[in-house]
Amino acid sequence: MKAQPDTLSGSPVARYYRANDPKWHWLEARETPDVSAFLESANQQQEKWFAPLAPLAEALYKGHLARRELSVTSLETPLDHYTFWSETGSEDDYPLWWRYLNGHPEQRECFFDVQARAADEEFYEMGDMALSPDEQWLAWTEDTQGDERYTLWIKSLPNGRQQALISDIGAGLCWAEDQTAASATLFFTRFDATQRPDSIWRVSLPFEAPEKHAEPALVLREDDTEFWLGIGKTRSRQWLLIESGSKDTSEVYALPAQQPTAAPLCVQPRQAGVEYNIDHRPGAFYRVHNQASTHFQLDYLPESALGDTKAQWQPLIEPRDDVTLEGIDAFSWGLMIAERDHAQAQVVLRRWVLDAHQHRLLDEYLDLPEQPCSQLLEDAPHFDTQILRLREESFTQPPSWFALDLTNGERTLLKRAPVYGTLTPEQLVSRRIWATSSDGEQVPVSIVMRTDLADQPLPTLLYGYGAYGEALDPWFSIARLELLERGAAFAVAHVRGGGERGEPWYLQGKMAHKENSFNDFLAARDALVETGMSDPDRIAAYGASAGGLLVGTCINRAPKAFCAALLDVPFLDVLRTMQNPDLPLTTAEYSEWGNPEEPEVAERIQRYSPMDNITAQHYPALWIEGSWFDTRVSYWEPAKYYAQVTQHQQGSAPILLHTDMSSGHGGASGRFKAWRDTARQDAFILWALGLSAL
Repeated sequence: MKAQPDTLSGSPVARYYRANDPKWHWLEARETPDVSAFLESANQQQEKWFAPLAPLAEALYKGHLARRELSVTSLETPLDHYTFWSETGSEDDYPLWWRYLNGHPEQRECFFDVQARAADEEFYEMGDMALSPDEQWLAWTEDTQGDERYTLWIKSLPNGRQQALISDIGAGLCWAEDQTAASATLFFTRFDATQRPDSIWRVSLPFEAPEKHAEPALVLREDDTEFWLGIGKTRSRQWLLIESGSKDTSEVYALPAQQPTAAPLCVQPRQAGVEYNIDHRPGAFYRVHNQASTHFQLDYLPESALGDTKAQWQPLIEPRDDVTLEGIDAFSWGLMIAERDHAQAQVVLRRWVLDAHQHRLLDEYLDLPEQPCSQLLEDAPHFDTQILRLREESFTQPPSWFALDLTNGERTLLKRAPVYGTLTPEQLVSRRIWATSSDGEQVPVSIVMRTDLADQPLPTLLYGYGAYGEALDPWFSIARLELLERGAAFAVAHVRGGGERGEPWYLQGKMAHKENSFNDFLAARDALVETGMSDPDRIAAYGASAGGLLVGTCINRAPKAFCAALLDVPFLDVLRTMQNPDLPLTTAEYSEWGNPEEPEVAERIQRYSPMDNITAQHYPALWIEGSWFDTRVSYWEPAKYYAQVTQHQQGSAPILLHTDMSSGHGGASGRFKAWRDTARQDAFILWALGLSAL
């Protein structure tokens, strides 16, 4: 079985080429019939090429289903009045939500059927669900197109009429704490013309007839186009927090949760380059910030001093050179603190028990099951809880949920995601190696493979992201087992620009330092070969969104380093996108990539932007994915890249484009369609790695 590469002759690129527009900018005119015709033609080309691999994709999909638990029940979460959980049927894409009165599990009742709501929609995504303080009303947002514009719905529980209230809003919702028997206040976001969440609104909902609500009232508007707004509530349920943030600057406003019509009070006026976030315990506010150090520190302020411009925050954790303070969670008894160890690229959780004067009565680190791994504090709705839920997973071990009893330190396993099939977690091994980048920096590279194959160079899929300070901490994947069982290895390049080694790691891979990301990724590829872990002729690269920028740039610069690349909703036309402030995200991204109105910034971006550096050379096999309703990376970026690389391809490797005409940036809605898409991508990867035999 062998898929045959297409040639330029007779391809969509040849048929739709316009000599007066060699950069294919005409593809940006969405309403032009030729645009959708070109994309559909490219989809047909891909389907034709892919036909010999269709049986493999079907085998991967069925294998994936056979390995995972299809009927899934979440952990039960008790709130003040009811205990809530979700159940997803074995043939369902979406869950049903259930509840029972605390202490009476025999009174279980289904109060929300998401599967039924999505049944008639080609695309369906739930944005947020929010229970009213008395747990008798449910508000939610949903998107039925994929463009991330949501509609607010509400119903009384368990079986009230579902009513659409407000359209074209953001995903997030937050109830105030002013609920009475007659009404309650709900907060939400709205967008500006570029789909930037620029304003926070509140609406008072009369329970007798929610559809007769008064016009929503503006709470706060953000005029700076680089800043986005969001709203949340402290775990203490005493304060609502409105966060206005750019990529590198924060400003937080607080208002009493029981007085939602009060004017928001600025906690600390914004300062360029200063990021901070706020939490609360009765008597004190806590601030994690980078005003004095990129490693962040923790301060507190007496609650009574909020709004006093002369009040001084008092330090609790000073900056440290080898640790980045990532965040805190406040409880009645103290704080849970997340810290990232730079040397190990590992997050650790730390528990503080505090008295009323912020003195530490207990300071301890939680044990890690292995390194590297991911250990996360799950949502804990009760401010006074003495039992925390932890989620732990690694590249070799599936997610496990534990209850940690703070009164005695006992850990109880609540659930472990089951893994079925012939390849078990115990048959896998994960390793961490260090690549030496072009400037001498040591770059962590994680790799997972079958234990019985670990002593030989393996065909390898190398995954990269490296932007916005996001960390690719270890995660388990059922779908990945299909690749591992067939003899592939999976590796992650933790390049600069990500957050794996703390805030400095991020800063060293953005703006003027973006070149480090590309050099790190190529160094990771070479380290896999030099350590004998990867076959140099069978390394494929994967990058999604800004990871597509990373991989696309490396493919332009070192096409022989990879036998193939998969670019998923890839950010490829960086310069042109950043020159268009009318597009969603552009202005918010200035602090990540720079503003190309400055000539030196434009020149810098142009040097690495994948679209601006396509040359006549032997490109490896490319599988490029786009989405018609994508508002983050417009469909035309992958389409234009496909067209131009096809024109410049000097070899015979296929250049393939698929555009999902019914989804957005997150891809297909519904888990089964998403798994089918993954199986198709994996079939291409296995073909490229020479492992496509059924």
